[in-house]
Amino acid sequence: MKLLFPGSFDPFTIGHADLVERVLGMGFEVVIAVGINEGKKPMYTTLQRLEAIRAYYGSDTHVKVVEYDGLTVDAVRANGCNAILRGIRSVTDYDRERNLADINRSINGVETILLVSSPAVQHVSSSLVRELLSFGRKADGLMIDTFKPKS
Repeated sequence: MKLLFPGSFDPFTIGHADLVERVLGMGFEVVIAVGINEGKKPMYTTLQRLEAIRAYYGSDTHVKVVEYDGLTVDAVRANGCNAILRGIRSVTDYDRERNLADINRSINGVETILLVSSPAVQHVSSSLVRELLSFGRKADGLMIDTFKPKS
């Protein structure tokens, strides 16, 4: 299975790298898609992000780094991916990402996998974990993962 990790990926944020490493560990392939948004003035240019991500993953054959302009669902299809990978760091993130996942599934037929950020790199409050677990391991087609960090 190949997952697309879109736009928001920041090579300078360890939490994003943690999510990619975890899905690679589960046997997935990952396409990291850096969005081009000329209207925003990001801290790092698209080229800087692409170069940093490519340098970080080097020759890993399970990671492909691309840039895209337009809709994430179009990037999913263009890169032969099965689903979108998104990270959750807060209840607010969960609500927003779940709504986007519902829209992508119902309108575009594209699934989304939501992973809770690993406590090893991002503090996750116990209330968030309890809330997510109340939905079970799989809720409305979303994979809710609360993996513990490796010892």
